[in-house]
Amino acid sequence: MLNERAQILLKTLVERYIHEGQPVGSRSLSKFSGLDLSPATIRNVMADLEEMGLVASPHTSAGRIPTPKGYRLFVDTLLVVKKLDKMELNHLENQLHPDNPSRLISAASQLLSELTRFAGVVITPKRKGAVFRYVEFMALSEKRILLIIVTPEGDVQNRILFTNTPYSQSDLIEAGNFINQHYAGCTLDQIRSRLDDELKQLRSEMISLMSAAIEVGGDAINESSEVVVLTGEHNLLQINDISDNLNSLKNLFELFERKTKLLQLLELSRQAHGVKIFIGGESDVESLQEFSVVTAPYEMEGEIVGTVGVIGPRRMAYERIIPIVEITAKLLSNSLSQH
Repeated sequence: MLNERAQILLKTLVERYIHEGQPVGSRSLSKFSGLDLSPATIRNVMADLEEMGLVASPHTSAGRIPTPKGYRLFVDTLLVVKKLDKMELNHLENQLHPDNPSRLISAASQLLSELTRFAGVVITPKRKGAVFRYVEFMALSEKRILLIIVTPEGDVQNRILFTNTPYSQSDLIEAGNFINQHYAGCTLDQIRSRLDDELKQLRSEMISLMSAAIEVGGDAINESSEVVVLTGEHNLLQINDISDNLNSLKNLFELFERKTKLLQLLELSRQAHGVKIFIGGESDVESLQEFSVVTAPYEMEGEIVGTVGVIGPRRMAYERIIPIVEITAKLLSNSLSQH
C-alpha cells in the first residue's frame, strides 16, 4: 500500500510521462504534483517506488519512467477517466448507425483507429450457422458452374462447381429460384434436415447440383469475412517509443499478420463485463510486451458476440482511450440489436 504522498507522486509521474514521453525528474514532480516537498524528499519517495518495481531509471537520465507494474497500479487505483468529447461522441453515433449493418464492424474498427491514433481491432460476431440471403448459378462452360452467394450482411462469395451433368441456363435459374424460395435465411444444418423430402420435387439431375451447392456454400459463407478486423496498424509507426524499436515492431506486425494469438487474447474479453486492459506482459503474448491492449465486449440482443479494442503503446492516455472503447462497444451493441 502506498501512502497518499507516494500515490500523488506516482500519478503525477505517469501522467507527465504519458504526456511528454520523457523520463520525469524531481523538478517536474514538484511543479505538477501540487505537493510542497523538497527535491530530497521526492527523490526518497522515487527510490521507494523504484524498489517496489513501480518506476524505473533509464541509464541515460536522472528521471524515472513507469514500469508495467506502475501502469497497472495507476490504471486500477489512480486513474480518473474523462468523459468523451461531445464531437467525438456525435461522430461515433453517426458512423455506427443501424441503417448500414454490413459496414458496422469495419466502421467500428476504423473509428477506434481514427479517434485514438492507434490500431483499432474488432472480432466479428461468431456465426451460429452458415446462412445465405440469395444464391445464383451461372454457366461457365458445359460442366463448370459459378455459384454466387450473398450473405445477410451483404458479403458476396463465389465458388466454382464441377458437374458431371450439363445444365442449361433455364435449369440453373430453376435451381436458384428453388433454393431462394425455400431456404433463404436458413442455416445449412436446417437445409440438410429438409433435403430428403423437398428435393423429391425436383428432377434427379437437379438434385446433385443442389446438394453440391449447399455443401460448397456452407464453406463459402463461413469464410465470407475475417474473424479479426484490424485498422490503423500504420499509426503505430508514428509513435517514437515504438518506431525506435524495430524488433518490437517486426514482432507486432507478424502478430497482426497471423492474428491467431491476437484472436485468443481478444476472446478473453468476451468473459469480462466492461473494459479490460492488458499492459505489456499481462497479455501473455510475446509480441505485445511493449504494448497495451484495451478491450470491451459487444452484444447482439443481449448475448456477447464479439470484442472491440485498441492496441497502442503502454504510454497511452488511458483516461481517454477507455471511454472511446467502452462507448464504441455500447453503440455497436445497440446498432446490431436494432437491426
